[in-house]
Amino acid sequence: MKDKSFETQAIRQQHERSHNNEHSVPVYLTSSFVFDTAEDMRAAFADESDAFIYSRYTNPNTDEFVSKMCLLEGAEAGVASASGMAAIYTSLAALLKSGDHIISCSSVFGATHTIFTKYFPKWNISHSYFNINNPDTIVALIKGNTKIIYLETPTNPAIEVIDLEFVSKIAKQHNLLLIVDNCFATPFLQQPIKYGADIVIHSATKYIDGQGRVLGGIVLGKKELIKEIYLFGRITGPSLSPFNAWVLSKSLETLSLRMERHCENALHIAAKLESYSSLEFVKYPFLKSHPHYSIAIKQMKGGGGIVTFSLKGGFEAGKKFMDKLKMIKISPNLGDARTIATHPASSTHCKLSLEERNSVGITEGLIRISVGLENKEDILQDILQALP
Repeated sequence: MKDKSFETQAIRQQHERSHNNEHSVPVYLTSSFVFDTAEDMRAAFADESDAFIYSRYTNPNTDEFVSKMCLLEGAEAGVASASGMAAIYTSLAALLKSGDHIISCSSVFGATHTIFTKYFPKWNISHSYFNINNPDTIVALIKGNTKIIYLETPTNPAIEVIDLEFVSKIAKQHNLLLIVDNCFATPFLQQPIKYGADIVIHSATKYIDGQGRVLGGIVLGKKELIKEIYLFGRITGPSLSPFNAWVLSKSLETLSLRMERHCENALHIAAKLESYSSLEFVKYPFLKSHPHYSIAIKQMKGGGGIVTFSLKGGFEAGKKFMDKLKMIKISPNLGDARTIATHPASSTHCKLSLEERNSVGITEGLIRISVGLENKEDILQDILQALP
């Protein structure tokens, strides 16, 4: 029998049943677990058994979520966390030490940028950004103390696409770890490990949940690396709650259906917006006008659910557009069943200087639309009535 498809694996991945033999895995809302004997407890703490000890370490619900995500991403192991940023910080902090250096794509989520620029320097961890439109510059940035290349693709919020295979070859040649934030694509559209990534990170709060209900994060990759990240998280405590893990594991059962609809709606809206003169540009990975279209169609199954466009008139035009929206809601979140709009220059990336925003393609009039699952014409109509 051939390997099961993504859709079937997301639904049919086996989980442990209790003595009640339930059809759907129960929620294990417990802080700790008990042992029959002192010897059983000793063996668990000595890692001689895989018994559950304490929900800050592991829990049946987090284990199920992790095992499903490992299967879908093609990873050897994984560890769940309380949020996407907890996943990012825990991974980097576990694998880096004082004096180390990171190379990152220049367009990253605002909170990730803040870790690189405000907090890591306190611990003598430095970074360099490479131009996302010219990854050839990565090699020139490599130093003797460089340990990690860090990427988002597609990037947030500029929706640039980076060639995973190309960057992976550089990482392997220079014995560097490649970490990829795969939040925008999800494992249904893109699997970075197939292209050579060592670690894949998700903010499960976004498309993995898909309905704006819970926070969560996950780190997936090679067993020896995940062990270090797990131990760091076990001690420092950014644990995913069992209830949130249960919600996220259930959400995976509809991930493929949701992503197909997100992609269909987003491509339709992006294509329609290209002809509007009030916009400086429209960006979506599966538009032929996207500068990295050929890379996107090589490594992605679909373009994802995010469309960006820039309004002529800059900062004030962007805010006026947001205020005129009727159905679409204003929120910093994304990946929801409901369509969401964000004006990065006045919100998620407001802490960056004007020069920093411009350098990564965040114009003053840039709007990020997280295209939801509503009827695509209803979404489009709301966007069009808000355009100048």
